[in-house]
Amino acid sequence: MPVKTETSTVALRPPVIAVMGHIDHGKSTLLDYIRKANTVEKEAGGITQHISAYEVLHTSSSGESQRITFLDTPGHEAFQNLRARGATVADIAILVVAADDGVKPQTLEAYRAIKESNTPFVVAINKIDKPDADIERTKQSLAEHEIYLEGYGGNISWTAISAKTGQGVPELLDLLVLASELENLTGDAVLPADGVVLESSLDAKRGISATLIIKNGRLRTGSYIVAGESLAPVRLMEDFLGKAIREATFSSPVRIIGGNSLPPVGAPFQVFENKKEAESFAGSKKSDRQSAIPPKETAFIPIVIKADTAGSLEAIEHELGKIKNERLVIHLSNKGVGSISEGDVKLVANGLHSGIVIGFNVKIDASAAALALRDSVTVEVFSIIYKLSEWLENTLKERTPKIDVEEATGSAKVIKIFSQVKDKQIIGGKVIRGSLSVGQMVKIIRREYVIGTGKLKGLQSAKKDVKEVPESSEFGALVQSAFQITGGDVIEAFTVVRK
Repeated sequence: MPVKTETSTVALRPPVIAVMGHIDHGKSTLLDYIRKANTVEKEAGGITQHISAYEVLHTSSSGESQRITFLDTPGHEAFQNLRARGATVADIAILVVAADDGVKPQTLEAYRAIKESNTPFVVAINKIDKPDADIERTKQSLAEHEIYLEGYGGNISWTAISAKTGQGVPELLDLLVLASELENLTGDAVLPADGVVLESSLDAKRGISATLIIKNGRLRTGSYIVAGESLAPVRLMEDFLGKAIREATFSSPVRIIGGNSLPPVGAPFQVFENKKEAESFAGSKKSDRQSAIPPKETAFIPIVIKADTAGSLEAIEHELGKIKNERLVIHLSNKGVGSISEGDVKLVANGLHSGIVIGFNVKIDASAAALALRDSVTVEVFSIIYKLSEWLENTLKERTPKIDVEEATGSAKVIKIFSQVKDKQIIGGKVIRGSLSVGQMVKIIRREYVIGTGKLKGLQSAKKDVKEVPESSEFGALVQSAFQITGGDVIEAFTVVRK
């Protein structure tokens, strides 16, 4: 509903929710229940493709309807990527803790991510339908890790739920609506849209596509989106159900098809009404980042490390720090304690660079293994540090880009020019270092400056054709070159070696 101001076009906007927590505490089950219970049935059944966020319509206990957007991948990589950018894709987070299990390492990892991004959050104590569920014990477990709930020494809102049966879920959604009202989330539908890139991919049939969350403004077909250095005309736009739409506004997830390159996940995007403005802005972003772009012969390798303990993580980071290679840019995309999840794989599977996920004394979730196989992401799990180090060093060595290096094999002083016809020149000279061979390329050096190149088409020594002339030998040579050679020049023979 519009904010009560005579001239303002600002309105309250729906919240964007991230669901965080330990891998086995029911995040996916909760999201599935919310989606099925709050999306129109015929629409829910019509979803044919995965999109990383979706909208639900919740009717509160007071009878008011409220739109809510959920990020579909628990612990979504964009949530974490944006911490470094000083922003957050989610307005509010849900920290899920199982009532039969209490706080686990990934619970604390999620809690730290929420706190570091300054995201408001509520706690959902899940699995209260379990026979061994103990809500009071779970509150105590949270308090022991300085997460103090309302009524238990703190002011963090919470509710008890069963994601399996749906018990308490409506109350959880009411809590999210209340939290969003306290945050006074607003947007202006008159402005051009801006927001965050949630996902980007390259499909063989559809080409480049990107999933976006609009945080403010309105996005219409016919406009242009810039994210990083990527520019995309908005010709085909879909909602979270995969339906073609012509416009969308704040808090809505949309998929855009097309663009000149894959936009980086977690990057903010901006919208322009005409192509010239968009190209100008994208060009300025490219200029700003030019010095930070690795050269073509440099490989960018994103790595995720998951281990059983914090101590193991430190040891692996130490081993990673030992690897030095000027042709590799190693980026530690994420690290944490716990099993390898689908989110870990997604962090290094962005379509541009093939990443690596390393585990130490941990398991890999079945969904993560399937995604890694589909997206050709390397995932390896070890139980011995030195084996991990050996594998990592060899793997990174294999991924180091090969470059062509010129290696000089010999040089000769040009003593006399016998003939020059077009690009064919017959010269006489003496080898002053190394050797010269038929077929080699040569640099033509004059007064210590390279003035051109050529090729040795033939060699003679003692009036006989030879394949090679060694150091200190006098020789005659047929050189093919567009550059005119003169007496006193030096020709330097070289070979190109790939290293």
